[in-house]
Amino acid sequence: MTSPRPVAGLLLAAGAGRRFGGPKALAQLDGEPLVLRALRTLTAAGCAPVRVVVGAAADQVRALLPDPGLAVSAEDWATGMGASLRAGLASLETTEQPDQPVAALVHLVDLPWVGPGILARVIAQATPETVARAAYDGVPGHPVLLGRRWWGEIARTALGDRGARDWLATRADLTLIECGDLGSGRDVDRPGDLAGPA
Repeated sequence: MTSPRPVAGLLLAAGAGRRFGGPKALAQLDGEPLVLRALRTLTAAGCAPVRVVVGAAADQVRALLPDPGLAVSAEDWATGMGASLRAGLASLETTEQPDQPVAALVHLVDLPWVGPGILARVIAQATPETVARAAYDGVPGHPVLLGRRWWGEIARTALGDRGARDWLATRADLTLIECGDLGSGRDVDRPGDLAGPA
């Protein structure tokens, strides 16, 4: 499942998981840390390059990665998801490779049941101008696809724990890509959620 246009994968995995009781990136499902499950999903969907934004327990999360160079540190991660998004987009702006990504697919580490098929469906819409996100039975969810044209603008407005939410709310060109037939888009909020149905 690869896009004809390179799409970067941006995995936000910096949170401390206060309600969860610890960083969700380190939590395990079926014997696999959530950060590795999400990384595998991004890779299977054809994202390249992939970056993992780390913050809380950064050294532990980085040690789990097959290549520690995939990690991007969000120094001010404790201020919220906006810091992670800014750090991740900045790392992609400086990525040197022959085919620059036309867009970034932003995925969250606490979505273990959002599989490669969902990501691939969203990625199929990628252009430098794309603003799109998955929807589940009409309800907007993740992942979110951000065309390269908008990265600087998004980084300037990504504050606190809202990430790109406020910026997305202003976009008349936001496309919702229905994925409810492929999964629920349900996140993991508390440890007991890992035992629940997908």
